[in-house]
Amino acid sequence: MKQVYVVGTADTKGPELQYVKSLVEAAGAAATLVDVGIKAPQVAVDITAAEVAACHPRGANFVLAGDDRGLAVAAMGEAFAQYIVRRDDIAGVIGLGGGGGTSIVTAGMRKLPVGLPKLMVSTLAAGDVGQFVGASDITMMYSVTDVAGLNRISRVVLGNAAHAIAGMAMHTPAQVKTKPAIGLTMFGVTTACVTQIVSQLEREFDCLVFHATGTGGQSMEKLVDSSMLVGVIDITTTEVCDHLVGGVLSAGPDRLGAIARTRIPYVGSVGALDMVNFWAMETVPERFRGRKLYKHNPNVTLMRTTPEECREIGGWIADKLNACEGRVRFLIPEKGVSALDAPGQAFHDPDADAALFDALEKSLKQTALRRLTRLPLHINDPAFSAALVKNFREIIQ
Repeated sequence: MKQVYVVGTADTKGPELQYVKSLVEAAGAAATLVDVGIKAPQVAVDITAAEVAACHPRGANFVLAGDDRGLAVAAMGEAFAQYIVRRDDIAGVIGLGGGGGTSIVTAGMRKLPVGLPKLMVSTLAAGDVGQFVGASDITMMYSVTDVAGLNRISRVVLGNAAHAIAGMAMHTPAQVKTKPAIGLTMFGVTTACVTQIVSQLEREFDCLVFHATGTGGQSMEKLVDSSMLVGVIDITTTEVCDHLVGGVLSAGPDRLGAIARTRIPYVGSVGALDMVNFWAMETVPERFRGRKLYKHNPNVTLMRTTPEECREIGGWIADKLNACEGRVRFLIPEKGVSALDAPGQAFHDPDADAALFDALEKSLKQTALRRLTRLPLHINDPAFSAALVKNFREIIQ
């Protein structure tokens, strides 16, 4: 029988965990209380901390026998992630915690498939929760008071959370037979290209467009790893710029990693590789203040990549694609990589573009399955989107 897993540190949150479990069960869902605490629990649990800790690659003692709380919390997070992915009876997961508990529970939640209900009640949920949510679909609920006893506030907040996870677990959306899904990446400056692609493919495919803001690329690749996509048209690889140059919208060093791991059919391009992203103008690091900057809006500032940076970016992408053993097509629009990279526009720089294109061409190891094509077009030209679609149709069959 599928269970709602109620997870937290029972050495400090025992009564609260028991309370949530009782409400989940009263709502009609089966529930299991999982302890991820470091010390002895305050209440009876269904899954002990030792059972969870035993899933750590270095064993339970490594997690529980030390004196350093910080190391123990990190190790328990690793152990819980290993424990939870081995379960096949999960209807949903609800966690309660402060800083340590939130870190432990969300480490496991992030490993679960998109669509499986995940709700984290946390003292940290009113702030920046990006490190806890990552590319997953975790719902964060602010606890208002500390998770430190049952009172007139916590009973209501935890009660709402319990009923929410029970509802999600018991009333999953009906499975609808849909078209196969593909992932596409887009920025405002590549919207015309992606819109044209979607219009040509939407009758055959469920086109999932991801905003290339760091988490967008991570989310798309999480779906790739979860076998939820049949192909990728990765027009907007701009997150690589932020990763290598130091912008605020990096998808991290594993960008394109899922493409290699899964061998999914992949069509890529150089969309928005002319820019690095920062927040408002005053937040741009001092070392970049003399660079070509463009105020995209009051909250976002763009910086033009230099020829030297473009060579590094091109080589990095080529190295990632060289690790891909699936069908790969990479198309280069020689007349510009974004709406800002065209004659008369703020980021038009033929030398930087040439450095990028040459680095890609020289570094990419072309094979029968992995090909690079240069076209005398701008990325937003209808003919370029048509070429991308043509290549995608060839490799998806």
